[in-house]
Amino acid sequence: MEYNHDDVYLTLSEPSEEGVYKEKGSKFLAYAYPLSDPDQAGDLIHHLKKSHPKARHWCYAWQVGVENPVFRFSDDGEPNNSAGKPIYGQIQSFGLTNLLIVVVRYFGGTKLGVGGLIVAYRSAAKFALENAELIERMLTKELSLTFEYAHMDKVMRLIKENAISIKTQKMELNCFFIISIRKSDLERVVKLFEDLRCIEVKNIN
Repeated sequence: MEYNHDDVYLTLSEPSEEGVYKEKGSKFLAYAYPLSDPDQAGDLIHHLKKSHPKARHWCYAWQVGVENPVFRFSDDGEPNNSAGKPIYGQIQSFGLTNLLIVVVRYFGGTKLGVGGLIVAYRSAAKFALENAELIERMLTKELSLTFEYAHMDKVMRLIKENAISIKTQKMELNCFFIISIRKSDLERVVKLFEDLRCIEVKNIN
C-alpha cells in the first residue's frame, strides 16, 4: 500500500494479533503496537520480556512521525542486520508510521544462519502486520485565534461551515480559541479568518 497524500498517514488502529513463524525448531512471535511517543517503546518491550522470560531474543523496530520521522531498530544479540533491519523493512513496505514491532525468538537448538534469520524476522513481522487493523489518520495543524467577544458569531460561522475542531476555548471580553485543522487546509483557513480583519491568527505547530 502506498499513500501519497501529504496530510494522510497509515498506522495501526490497535495492537495486532500475534504473528508466528517457525523454522528448524525456533519460534518467532511478532507483536505490533501503535506508538505515538518513542518513550513508550521501552515499556512495551519490557512487558514482552516479562511475558516471555524463557525467550532468547526480543528484536524490534519502531518509527514515529510523518514529516520528519524518527526510527530505531535492534538485533538484540542476533548477528548484525539479521533481525532489526528486516523488521523495519516491513514497516517501510507497508507504508506505516507511529508503530512498534517486536519479534520474540525462542531458540530451537539449530542455528539458522544470517540468511535464515533475515527470512524469519521479516516473515514474522509481516504476519503481524497482515493480522493488524490499519487506519488512515490525518496530519493536522493547530491555530490560535484571539478576538473580541463581539465577533463571536462571525468566528463560529466559519468554524461550523468548515467543520473545524475546537481544542481549547476561553470566552471573555477577549476570546481565545485553539483550533485543529487538516494540514492541507492550512493556508485556506488562515486566509478565511484573516479576511475577517478582526481576529489575530497564529500558527502553533
